[in-house]
Amino acid sequence: MVINVGIIGATGHTGGVLIELLLNHPNVRITHLFNTGKTVQVISEVFPRFKHRLDLVCAKPDWQKIRKDCDLIFLALPHTVSMKFAPRLLSLGKKVIDLSADYRLRNPKVFEKYYKAVHKDTVNLKEAVYGLPELNRAKIKSARLLANPGCYPTSAILALAPLLAVDLVDPDFIIIDAKSGVSGAGKKLEKEYLFSEIEGDFRAYKVNSHQHAPEMDQVLSKIAGKKVSVTFVPHLLPIERGILSTIYLKKAAGAKPGYKNITELFKRFYKNEPFIRIKPEGVFPRIKDVAETNFCDIGVKDFGKTIIVISAIDNLLKGASAQAVQNMNIMYKLPETAGLL
Repeated sequence: MVINVGIIGATGHTGGVLIELLLNHPNVRITHLFNTGKTVQVISEVFPRFKHRLDLVCAKPDWQKIRKDCDLIFLALPHTVSMKFAPRLLSLGKKVIDLSADYRLRNPKVFEKYYKAVHKDTVNLKEAVYGLPELNRAKIKSARLLANPGCYPTSAILALAPLLAVDLVDPDFIIIDAKSGVSGAGKKLEKEYLFSEIEGDFRAYKVNSHQHAPEMDQVLSKIAGKKVSVTFVPHLLPIERGILSTIYLKKAAGAKPGYKNITELFKRFYKNEPFIRIKPEGVFPRIKDVAETNFCDIGVKDFGKTIIVISAIDNLLKGASAQAVQNMNIMYKLPETAGLL
């Protein structure tokens, strides 16, 4: 099988990483690259590493080319932009994987609150499938429109799912202390993301008001079968890529007995997952363990009344582009690890 793929938004961080992954995928042919139409660029000039590997021109979407030459379109666009393109792509019968937040939140009012924009495609929002493979594989297989998860939510949800699934922790006391490399902010020309501003510094931002918090609440509430509202504090690390999330939990008052070894619980929960690696009891991951990979590494320690879980991912890979490729593999019934190991 060969999948003819187009990318809209190919010149950003996630677009560049996505191209690299797809060039090395045994079942993919990149047919067209597009941007939002402001400039015409040769992709190998934007990313010189693609010289003589991929020299496609990147310009505004050409709908005739998309109709003729693409089976699947990746939308690697800023938040609030994808919903302008997805409806037309779907009407052409194309499958769509959106790497922005436009189709993650089920409630358009919540989307409007956190992304400061009215959702313009509530019809397709109802159809969109949340693309966290470890928890939603069955629905991903038949998806036409897939909402690729956020990077922080991927790190946090995978670290919390096994515990909430068995009612082992208090859903009202979940503190997520997460740190990310600056590439998570995209290619923004803003003072706070300049090298001279972040080098040698470390700071919190959007304290308990980050737009990824409602995404976490939505997915974790479904897992727990009850309302979950996390306390989430993100931090900016003076590094390019990677996320480390430290999560503090209290055991639930009525927790069922029988989970004396929390690490074994995690191992059983993720026993068939190719991209989840559980550390031995009391051993915790670091960003270097997962950089340049699609793995999520998790370490856990049981302190009796409290549990601490630490997870690490590469925000550009498991937190974005590689997870999108993993979802593509599932949608097309390919080996899930194709192009990723």
